[in-house]
Amino acid sequence: MTQDLPVQHLATALAAAGITHLGLAVSGGSDSTALLLAAADLARATNLRLSAVTLDHGLRAEAAAEAAAVAALAARLAVPHQVLHWDGRTSQGNLMDQARAARYRLIAAWAQGAAVQAVALAHSRDDQAETFLMRLSRAAGVDGLAAMQADFTRDGMRWLRPYLGLGRADLRRFLTARGQGWIDDPTNADPAYGRTRARAALAALAPLGIGAETLADVAVHLGAVRVALDRQRADLAQVALHMEDGDLILDPAPFVAAPPEAQRRLLVAMLGYLGQGGYPPRAAPVASLLAAIATQGRGRTLSGVRATPEKGRWRFGREPAAIAALQCPADAVWDGRWRAFGPDRAAHSIRALGELGLAQLPQWRQSGRKRANVITLPSIWRDQNLVSAPFAGFDEGWRLELATDFASWLDSH
Repeated sequence: MTQDLPVQHLATALAAAGITHLGLAVSGGSDSTALLLAAADLARATNLRLSAVTLDHGLRAEAAAEAAAVAALAARLAVPHQVLHWDGRTSQGNLMDQARAARYRLIAAWAQGAAVQAVALAHSRDDQAETFLMRLSRAAGVDGLAAMQADFTRDGMRWLRPYLGLGRADLRRFLTARGQGWIDDPTNADPAYGRTRARAALAALAPLGIGAETLADVAVHLGAVRVALDRQRADLAQVALHMEDGDLILDPAPFVAAPPEAQRRLLVAMLGYLGQGGYPPRAAPVASLLAAIATQGRGRTLSGVRATPEKGRWRFGREPAAIAALQCPADAVWDGRWRAFGPDRAAHSIRALGELGLAQLPQWRQSGRKRANVITLPSIWRDQNLVSAPFAGFDEGWRLELATDFASWLDSH
């Protein structure tokens, strides 16, 4: 029956993903409420474990009450639930982008603590079409217009979107048949928001046959194109790249012989992996760096990454200034990539070796590494005292390893 579609789609997605403990991101809107009810149905019929979470961004006065309503529904369904709070707004930048990034980051941290295998999001076919129109207005390319991924990794967590093949109306029919209401976010009717305007545009385009289903199908087709381009990018990485002390070493000969789009996509991925930026760099500086590689030009810095020609190859590594103040506990991941292993990690921190650390290591040259490279590599500190610098020949029982190598990172991006 139509009203059972949300349960069926979720069951299919979980079976394909091999998930037995699922996290649910629930805002209280119709789509995520349907996800919560469908998951509870599935859990009662199977051995599926559930944990739910709601993030209160603190952007609207009603948000706390809405989170409490979700908590009450989760309790009625016997689904463990937690409310998270975000207070990281800044006066600069795009507030919606900040909130979106915070949502992924905070929910991922919650999910890892709850030991769930993946977090389900309730994005529907309508979200797919609205996103397509919003990105089309910004003249996005294939990557921007391609369909949302149904299974992806972000912030160290696996995310699933089981409802991309269902419309919002399907999810609301399911709720209505169950006698379950939902929360309508007033911002969904505010034309100040791009998504609201996209919904109005979809309604206007419907008489031309350009509805949510059509645009979602176009996005899926472009998704297939993106997969093919990603395969081409991965093939180029295999022949043109290798890793050295966490840096990426590029052989320009096979690189410049590849199709221009493969070059561009691989370079943007390299910058994303090393620089850990949330957004790709602008087209003009990327084109300039591509030209420098092709003509054996001068090095440059982009997205917190320093690209340097050296003896017929190019080294891509961290820009010292971008990581000078970057510090984290030694039991966390530093700069999005490095993990430390050693005694009493909670009492120590990870930082770049820097000039301060180098000054405490007169023997660092015995490592055989260049100064510009070694100062950017991670080391272990206790307050202002250098405890270990494995890459500079001073390990003291510690080791530093990449949490994710480039090939693995590339597969998930």
